[in-house]
Amino acid sequence: MSLEKLKDWIGRTQSVEDLAAPFPVRALAATFDEKDPDPQNGDPLPPLWHWLYFLEIAPQSKIGSDGHAERGDFLPPVPLPRRMWAGSRFTFDGEPIRVGETIERLSQIKSVDPKTGSTGSMVFVTVQHTISGPRGTSFVEEHDIVYREAAKPGEAPKPPKPAPTDATWTRHVLADPVLLFRFSALTFNGHRIHYDQPYVTGVEGYPGLIVHGPLMGMLQIELARRSNPDKVVRNFEFRALSPVFGGATLGVHGRREPDGSVTTWIAGPDGGLAQQGKATFR
Repeated sequence: MSLEKLKDWIGRTQSVEDLAAPFPVRALAATFDEKDPDPQNGDPLPPLWHWLYFLEIAPQSKIGSDGHAERGDFLPPVPLPRRMWAGSRFTFDGEPIRVGETIERLSQIKSVDPKTGSTGSMVFVTVQHTISGPRGTSFVEEHDIVYREAAKPGEAPKPPKPAPTDATWTRHVLADPVLLFRFSALTFNGHRIHYDQPYVTGVEGYPGLIVHGPLMGMLQIELARRSNPDKVVRNFEFRALSPVFGGATLGVHGRREPDGSVTTWIAGPDGGLAQQGKATFR
């Protein structure tokens, strides 16, 4: 199938229901080493914690070689082997979804953009998710996925740009294999780049296990919201800039801006800028 033909997937939709059960919330708080009270029915779900629900449950026989579900059902069958989370944008306009509620996610393919970069062919797919609860739409998420060619012999990731050094708040997190495994398990993410060392180095050509983009995104918004406990998140966005590999200690940083927003970023162990984002509040 040609890359241009993949645009036929634009407009496809998928609807999923789930129950916002308390255990995943308790488990993620423990994974993040937070001493939060045990979640109770009716507690608001923090921003981005909906990723604990609506989990993809493809049969084992329908799993591709990279550990993801085979392509070509809802997501287009992009014929490029490497898949990464490129970024997300969120708008929180409605009432928060709450623990114990039945929730719904309506997903739609918004765009499919083939491009050519310095490493070869790429395809960017943007999916819009509308998350609703008993009180109507809670928030809207746009999720960018990038598909890339296989690694070329001797190919190495480009060195990242230096991260800012003027943070207002900072937290350091060791992204060891246990953290990566626990996050993969909680989000039912079978992507082998996060736990299968021989695969990620021998097949995809990376030097080590890759830290999940959404894991770093959650660490960013957690730092921003916990540093501003009297405010409610209105918007959040993050964009992946450079991979971070397992075993590294991440610097999770936030800077208060004059307009009250918070610029967030992840710095790798070498001080390089791995991921950048921004949160606004109401």
